[in-house]
Amino acid sequence: MRFVVKLGGAALEDKKLLHACGKAIAELVADGNQVAVVHGGGVQLTRTLAQLGKKSEFVAGLRITDAETRDAALMVLAGRVNKSLVAAIGSHGQSAVGLSGGDGHVFRARKKKTNPDLGFVGEIAASDPRWLEAIWTMGAVPVISSIALGFDGEYYNVNADEMAASCAISTRADTLVFLTDVPGVKGADGNVMRWLSLPQIPLLEKQQIVSGGMLPKLNACREALLNGVKRVRILPAESALLLPDLCSTRVNDGTEVMVA
Repeated sequence: MRFVVKLGGAALEDKKLLHACGKAIAELVADGNQVAVVHGGGVQLTRTLAQLGKKSEFVAGLRITDAETRDAALMVLAGRVNKSLVAAIGSHGQSAVGLSGGDGHVFRARKKKTNPDLGFVGEIAASDPRWLEAIWTMGAVPVISSIALGFDGEYYNVNADEMAASCAISTRADTLVFLTDVPGVKGADGNVMRWLSLPQIPLLEKQQIVSGGMLPKLNACREALLNGVKRVRILPAESALLLPDLCSTRVNDGTEVMVA
């Protein structure tokens, strides 16, 4: 089977958690699966920007990105964060190849049209998975940072959830898993919803039961499911070691997002 796993937040910040995620990914490959990893690094980027004296601002979960912030994102996401994840997977005997979405034109971006303007924030306009296929052919795991190259020659900061969905669609993945800082999608009663259908999402948004960074994540879930990805699951990063069990056993952690 083919998996796309998206990592972000504490999974990239906590060394023990990062080690566990690397182990789970290596085990998925050892079981005969092809795995691509897409990662963000918002916490690390915010910290670096603060060190540079820049304040981070967000609109609907998306970072306002001027040229200086974009350059910092390129340095942090495609640099230190990407290589730390490659090392975590490699420590379990599984080779991994780190790249940004701009390498090999795997993902091309266009400027996201928003009000207010978010600067160098992009959305995926095109994808070419041939490099990912080549890496899989060599038995390795592609590890992709959420930076993409625009047709105008500029790099754009892309929401990692959106890139993960695009990656799953373009590679015709069977399963897309979001490893997150939260236990899953919570309903109005505050409890984690084990099952969430796409028709339920607009009401959750309208009632502001879900907000912030969960909004682009659920939009990414919707996009993936409506474009051929069979399974989408939001799973707490603490449960990363359950990844190899998703296809063979009943996993109760997190939220399974379904078409209906």
